[in-house]
Amino acid sequence: MLLTESTVEEAALEWFGELGYAIGHGPEVAPGEAAEERNSFGDVVLEGRLREALRRLNPEVQEEGREEVLRRVLRVADGTLVRTNFSFYRMLRNGVEVSYKRPDGSTKHDQVWLVDFSDERANDFFAVNQFTVIEGSHNRRPDIVVFVNGLPLGLIELKNAANEETDIWSAYKQLKTYKAEIPTLLRYNAALVVSDGLQARMGSLTASEEWFKVWRTITGEEDAPKGSLELEVLVRGVFDRGRFLDLLQHFIVFEEDPDNGSVHKILAGYHQFHAVNAAVEETVRASGMTAAGKLKDDEGRYWAGRMHGGKAGDRRAGVVWHTQGSGKSFSMLFYAARVIRHPAMQNPTLVVLTDRNDLDDQLFGQFQRCEDLLGQKPVQAEDRGHLRELLKRASGGVVFTTIHKFMPEKGEAMQELCERSNIVVIADEAHRSQYGFGGKVNAEGRMTYGFASNLRDALPNASFIGFTGTPVEKTDANTRAVFGDYISIYDIQRAVADKATVPIYYESRIAKLALNAAALPKIDSEFDEITEGEEFSKKEKLKTKWAALEALVGDPKRIGLIAADLVAHFEKRVEAMEGKAMIVCMSRRICVDLYEALIKLRPEWAEDALKVVMTGSAADGPEWQKHLTTKKQRRELANRFKNPADAFKLVIVRDMWLTGFDAPCLHTMYADKPMSGHNLMQAIARVNRVFKDKPGGLVVDYLGLADQLKHALATYTESGGKGDPTFDTAQAIAVMLEKHHVACDMMHGFDWSKWTSGTPTQRLQLIPAGQEHILEQEDGKQRWVQVVTELSRAFALCAASDEAVVIRDDVSFFQAIQVALNKQSSENRKSPEQIDAAIRQLVSKAITTEGEVIDVFTAAGLQKPDISILSDGFLAEVRGLKHKNVAAELLEKLLKDELKVRSKKNLVQSQLFSDKLKKTLNAYHNRAISTLEVIEELIKLAKEMDAATKRGEDLGLTDDEVAFYDALAANESALLAMGDDKLRVIAAELITMVRKSVTIDWTLREGARAKIRVIVKRILNKYGYPPDLQADAVKTVLAQAELICAEWA
Repeated sequence: MLLTESTVEEAALEWFGELGYAIGHGPEVAPGEAAEERNSFGDVVLEGRLREALRRLNPEVQEEGREEVLRRVLRVADGTLVRTNFSFYRMLRNGVEVSYKRPDGSTKHDQVWLVDFSDERANDFFAVNQFTVIEGSHNRRPDIVVFVNGLPLGLIELKNAANEETDIWSAYKQLKTYKAEIPTLLRYNAALVVSDGLQARMGSLTASEEWFKVWRTITGEEDAPKGSLELEVLVRGVFDRGRFLDLLQHFIVFEEDPDNGSVHKILAGYHQFHAVNAAVEETVRASGMTAAGKLKDDEGRYWAGRMHGGKAGDRRAGVVWHTQGSGKSFSMLFYAARVIRHPAMQNPTLVVLTDRNDLDDQLFGQFQRCEDLLGQKPVQAEDRGHLRELLKRASGGVVFTTIHKFMPEKGEAMQELCERSNIVVIADEAHRSQYGFGGKVNAEGRMTYGFASNLRDALPNASFIGFTGTPVEKTDANTRAVFGDYISIYDIQRAVADKATVPIYYESRIAKLALNAAALPKIDSEFDEITEGEEFSKKEKLKTKWAALEALVGDPKRIGLIAADLVAHFEKRVEAMEGKAMIVCMSRRICVDLYEALIKLRPEWAEDALKVVMTGSAADGPEWQKHLTTKKQRRELANRFKNPADAFKLVIVRDMWLTGFDAPCLHTMYADKPMSGHNLMQAIARVNRVFKDKPGGLVVDYLGLADQLKHALATYTESGGKGDPTFDTAQAIAVMLEKHHVACDMMHGFDWSKWTSGTPTQRLQLIPAGQEHILEQEDGKQRWVQVVTELSRAFALCAASDEAVVIRDDVSFFQAIQVALNKQSSENRKSPEQIDAAIRQLVSKAITTEGEVIDVFTAAGLQKPDISILSDGFLAEVRGLKHKNVAAELLEKLLKDELKVRSKKNLVQSQLFSDKLKKTLNAYHNRAISTLEVIEELIKLAKEMDAATKRGEDLGLTDDEVAFYDALAANESALLAMGDDKLRVIAAELITMVRKSVTIDWTLREGARAKIRVIVKRILNKYGYPPDLQADAVKTVLAQAELICAEWA
């Protein structure tokens, strides 16, 4: 039995049935059917089910109030599709407030719920396949729609895994079509799924392709076994009724950009979903609050579970370690919203803690943009007095502060601010030394305690939870004493495998520039303390040590060398891969001096491409003043830098934007600042964000950070993390050279030296000649496309290396051949990489004219034909081409493209020519016929197709009538028995009668199909079509009708 799209669909419906969903088949529940669920195909909400749910869930609300809610849900609109979706989500999550008059004239206020989040059994779960929606002139039929209480909250689009022409990204494109053509269905959507039955990805309404992610676990306890169907794991893991309600209520957030008003919808990943649920339960335990009922899925969590040794009321909720770039800030947001709503916590107060003002601003901004999820406005403490006022409140509140504000007045002890047990302190990067969780002995030999001790004094009964992107060191007993142990781990290996982040590569340029690393003082953690915050320290020893290093690093000659190298390196990087770069310097002086050195080399960068982002004061000199910005200006610069299309391409920073700054298009960091441990790991993670097909980020080292990276790796491994924080670019270079060697082997015997030295014409002529050379080899095209794709990815990672420079022209030639071969391919679908690529093709100027790349026909020496008319003149040109394999490829592409058009109009004709084409190509690929012979066979076939196109004119029939005529004449006996004239009359009458009889979804409803069959048989009998041939004729006519009459319905 063939694997088809409907096979995948039926399997998915089985899984939904096993999860307790009622199952419906679109045609059976369509308008006008016995089991109809809606009045028209324009209705996307199942009103009957929603009305019954409103009555069942809100029995105390009068019918008038419930009907008002129903009307609001059906008419929800708020400008754009995503804003309308946001408005509906508020109704779904928070309920709908209604007011109406009682019989006695008084006004009644009620909160009406669309869904019961506390009891899954109180809701109605319904999965429907082939759900036709008509909106305006558009008629679309999504594969599976998931309803909860009649609301279409889930949509699954499927493709056939066995069909090489389609994949999950074909399904993604279909979703984009739905957004454009049937947006009413998407107004209510919570989760979108694309799958081919094997692979499956889930994303939100605003998610681009790279943010449709895999869901790897069902219960959360562990990964689904290898070999599991990704779609089954996703359906069971997400659409389990309890988990789906949990996702709907707590793990969807809309982020509003205050600067441009745009809205983005974010859906939690599996690691965030299970980690947050584990963290909330651990918080309830640690706080000693009495739980009002366990959360569902209590035992099974992926990398998330009970903290080892955790005791009730111990105030240690644990540590969530999710590697940088994997959405830690959103995990913190989901956690905050979840714990706020937990009944056992009795409206808690959350204190979100950072150790730097800029980090406090960043995280506060994130929460502020998503305050709808929190159900309250977060507040940022302005100073110590304001913080004390905020913490004296009786309940509730989300307070942002830096640890430094927990400082008593001079000479006084820290006062207790609140003794409540439902206060939760959420520390970002909790292991950092700046928090001061441990005690230290001062110069007088007395034990002194850091800010954290003041925090504990101020909030003696608060529970502590830490979120970190880097691991807690095994020797760090202080952090564990305050927070406890891990409750969730999501490491680099997992994040890269899930494509939540990209790998980071490391390149040292010290030897390249002959920089004397030995002359620099040894970098250690003390430098972090002094360079991370203010440059000037009261500790003279550190100050002296820092000043000595700063003088060496900031030497004008050294800065000049780095500037020249950086310009050349970056220009090669962006030639191979779209993106931006961050330059990290150790002092503000060096930031400014390096800026001047770079502008001297590239004056045009001063206009917009290069900026310095740093803080300062009025006391700074005039040469620094132009770089000083306000908080608002820095936010505007950040938004510009995050925009891939903006001309702002390079930024110089000292310590701003090194933590919590998320710019996916950033692919290179030039590091010239002492960093170690967590600070180093956090800084380099700026380049690990997913962006289009970015193969990885690159850290370029000018200072000598290799030892610090080795130490970070050792710490990472000791803590149980898997995956390397960085890879040496030598690995990418090795892959690049290996793939280059393979490509050269495939080009053995072919001279492409003219690619760099020849005239434009000679260079252009190399493309079809190179194609010919590849096509002569067994599986040459497939092998070439694969190896050049891998070569291009590796080249993009190390484009500035000496090795890459040497082979750059080869890569450009190889890419040109690959592009030409791809253009000849008949498949119109493109991979995500081809659709929106960050990796750039190295296109030689010699093969462009006025900025446009010459197409494959021009390269072959042909005028591009109208592929619907295969003229004798053009076919003669193809026959005369010098490169015969190229000629065969071009003909194959043209004929396949023509057949795609015909397959939508004329079933019999397209099948006939398709069979002939397959037979000819099989003989060619099996070397049964020569290239010259296959060209002649293809030209012959092209002429037959052209003649078939003109047959309608000869017969006096329209294209549709010809299609039905061919269906009737497919049997030669019938053609001989009845003749052309009678078959023409039958074809014309069939068109008229079938057109009158088709209805929406008739192809899916057996009753409607039976009616068409009766009409066809009646017409065939009327004109004496041979009875023994009627069964086949009816089947063929019906199949032909399905092809062309969708527009008639």
